[in-house]
Amino acid sequence: MAQTKRSWKLQEFVAHGADVHCLAMGHKSGRVMVTGGEDRKVNLWAAGKPHCIMSLTGHTMTVEAVRFGHAEDMVVAGSLSGALKVWDLEQAKILRTLTGHRAGITALDFHPYGDYSASGSMDSNIKLWDIRRKGCIFTYKGHNNGINCLRFSPDGRWISSAGADSVIKIWDLTAGKLITDLKGHKGPVNVVEFHPNELLLASGSADRTVRFWDLESFQEVSSTEGDSTPIRTIKFHPDGMCLYSGSRDMLKVYSWEPIMCLDSVPVNWGEVSDMAIAENQLIGASFLHSSVSSYVIALERVQPVGGVTQQEPSRHLSSSRKNYGMERPATQSTRQASFPKEDADEPAKNQVEEPGNSVSADIQNQDDYRELFQVNCRRIALSQPKKVEPFRPPPDDPPAEPEPVKQRAPVKPVERRTNTPTERKTSAESKRPVPQADKPDDKPSGVAAEDFLPKRFGGMDNNCNLTESDVLGSLQKGHAAMEQVLSNRGRNLQIVRAMWTAGNTKTAVDSAISMNDPAVMVDILNVLNSKTALWNLDLCTNLLPQLKELLSSKYECYVVTTCASLKLILKNMGPVIKANLTAPPSIGVDISREERYKKCNACYTILMSIRSSLDKQQNLQGKLGSTFKELQILMGNVL
Repeated sequence: MAQTKRSWKLQEFVAHGADVHCLAMGHKSGRVMVTGGEDRKVNLWAAGKPHCIMSLTGHTMTVEAVRFGHAEDMVVAGSLSGALKVWDLEQAKILRTLTGHRAGITALDFHPYGDYSASGSMDSNIKLWDIRRKGCIFTYKGHNNGINCLRFSPDGRWISSAGADSVIKIWDLTAGKLITDLKGHKGPVNVVEFHPNELLLASGSADRTVRFWDLESFQEVSSTEGDSTPIRTIKFHPDGMCLYSGSRDMLKVYSWEPIMCLDSVPVNWGEVSDMAIAENQLIGASFLHSSVSSYVIALERVQPVGGVTQQEPSRHLSSSRKNYGMERPATQSTRQASFPKEDADEPAKNQVEEPGNSVSADIQNQDDYRELFQVNCRRIALSQPKKVEPFRPPPDDPPAEPEPVKQRAPVKPVERRTNTPTERKTSAESKRPVPQADKPDDKPSGVAAEDFLPKRFGGMDNNCNLTESDVLGSLQKGHAAMEQVLSNRGRNLQIVRAMWTAGNTKTAVDSAISMNDPAVMVDILNVLNSKTALWNLDLCTNLLPQLKELLSSKYECYVVTTCASLKLILKNMGPVIKANLTAPPSIGVDISREERYKKCNACYTILMSIRSSLDKQQNLQGKLGSTFKELQILMGNVL
């Protein structure tokens, strides 16, 4: 029977010992995956297999960005400390540790030909690195906020950067200068992608739109109407016929001239992180906490590649656009490509190992490692190419059929035999009813509740025998108090919810603060942490004093939520606070600026107070100690 599934779940597995922070697919084969997490490890996986192939250690802080090389023989990983590590997967060893960013790494990419890599950071800078020789070649400056995505053009001459400042920038690598800004998005740009052949760029944003840009005129070609959720990742079809856009639990297929949604496929992948295409299948991967999930979409059942109605508007409507100069430069000239020399005098700085780290590559699955990464096996594979089979969908569920009436099995006749007097006595004793078994009683037969109670309960000494009713009475007193607490908490949340749904977020938060209930405050913070667009200067001013108090809570879950809120404030509002405090005084009277300055100054004062308290707690062991240390570094980088 022909398969009818368009998408299915391939696998789900625990990838790290702590939360996963980044994930990338190998786009050449579509069969490998790399993840990084809070446990400071970089783990390599084969798609469809739950076992780790190789675990790379050496980072001293959370790994925030990872990326495969184009041949899938290298991996670069960037951490919250601002350091990059480049690994040679064929040799299972580290090539280089590169430092120079002042904040965490958020975006990475490899040059399509030469041994070069680019990194973007929360410090708003982009650095171009020579992996084999010089370290940092050049630093590109121009964004006003962190970098979310970097992509080299297919010919290796340009690089595109997507910023949290809602701007896309196109840079000329050899000239070391900005070519143009592409403005149009109303929110942070999450991802950019070059067309594989034509002078066309696509971008996806938190404003829920995908936009297409002509790279000859540097004008917007078209834009989608807007998805229901932010765009997380995009991927052109290898032939360039369409663009696949991944958002929360949805894959959409777009053409751009004219703009049209050709198809949409519901996929339960949550916040998808990356996509790859292989064997006419699209493989998407996402992560949640410490788990990673991967999904498969059969493209032969999705338009324009497949489907009932064949539509291929983008295959011929965009043919007038010019193509890249795709002639690959010679290897030697590529390695000696002319780049600006601004940072060429910093090789020693960029090659220093992070202090206190132990670098290792732990191969955990030798067979998969030899098949996927080891150089000798790859040479054998080139001489004897092996066809990669597409992933098979799970079998369709059979149609429901009425269950047949079960026939009672015939009772086998019992062979009768004569018992001895001893056997008859034993049998009679076993059949003797337990005393009081026929009386209705809540006590389980043969179990005494007192056996499971402590010897001292409610101030009673060891000589006092507790009955079940005494215990239930004591528990009932505590239950009534807890019931009252939860009832009050539910009522308070209903009040806050009514104000929130009315559209006044600030009033709802002020109301929650006035209730003086830490549990309600933590519930509100969990909502705000999941909706980062709601954070603004007014909320920060009101919430930071509450966060300072919650940071010293005896409940770990309260502290973890508080730390997550502080990270969001530092990432989103830290640059704003710093810019307002360091800006030169304005000429004349500017009341709005003065109010903004007062709010920023209040936020800064509380953040410095929080920072001093973190100094005393960052040496704690476990997850909290690591989180406090990350907050300290983030404060030092942002403020």
